Amino acid sequence: MRGNPESHELVAAHNLAEVLSRLADEPGAWMPIAGGTELMVAHAAGRLAARKLVNICGLDDLRFLRTGDDMVSIGAGVTFGEIRRHTTIQKEFPLLAQASGWIGAIANQNRATLGGNIVNGSPAADAPPALLVYDAEIELISRSGSRRLPYCDFHLGYKRNVMRPDELVLALHLPRRFARHQQYLRKVGTRRAMAITKVALAGTAIVDEKRVTEIRIAAASVADRPVRLLATEAALLDRMLSADTIADARLALLNEIKPIDDIRSTAAYRRQVAVNLLEEFLRELSHTSLAELRA
Repeated sequence: MRGNPESHELVAAHNLAEVLSRLADEPGAWMPIAGGTELMVAHAAGRLAARKLVNICGLDDLRFLRTGDDMVSIGAGVTFGEIRRHTTIQKEFPLLAQASGWIGAIANQNRATLGGNIVNGSPAADAPPALLVYDAEIELISRSGSRRLPYCDFHLGYKRNVMRPDELVLALHLPRRFARHQQYLRKVGTRRAMAITKVALAGTAIVDEKRVTEIRIAAASVADRPVRLLATEAALLDRMLSADTIADARLALLNEIKPIDDIRSTAAYRRQVAVNLLEEFLRELSHTSLAELRA
């Protein structure tokens, strides 16, 4: 079934206050639309349940990218093209810049927004693993005020999150303290470009004399949401990169992830690929071959 435009009401908001008022006055009735790269696909397929849409594309209150002494703040309305081209993000948050270049074609990157990608909540989304390993905070805003929480606490399940019906994502905040970290990001898909993720793994770490003193690992397409792999991190933290450590990390990862079979891949394939990516990350951390690590 094709979508019928006459079945939906679309209004263009003049400012952020107007959007927040609509969300507060009719909780759950209005769906914000920014880039529309997901919603318009759902509409074309006749799967867009929302009947009232408020256009937030272009609102200045959501389109900022600010660099402070300790934090980089990215407004929810900033596009992935803008993120990918930003010099500070390229230098200090290269995983996010790299992931931003995976969002469909260039046309998609110049329309799709960070906030829309986050709220859509796909387990296979490209940006979340990078945001998770950078300890991002998400800021939500409503007519009654704003609140900030760790991004790792935002997703609750498949396309479910902590947002109230009257809230909107205002920004993501990234602490500027990863310059000394080794960083890793790898995506496995059907093609090298314009492909939905089968498995992706991101990591940041500090290794001193082959001892892991700090580490963060996150993944996409291995659970019902983008996930920070805390148990896998715990199996590595404050340990030497050795064969025993690798074995423990492998087991922790396999126990922690919960991939599914779907039209793009199988759970068994995803589990094996996730382990392979973890080992590749650990090999890069040690600056040695996997065979030498196991020796």
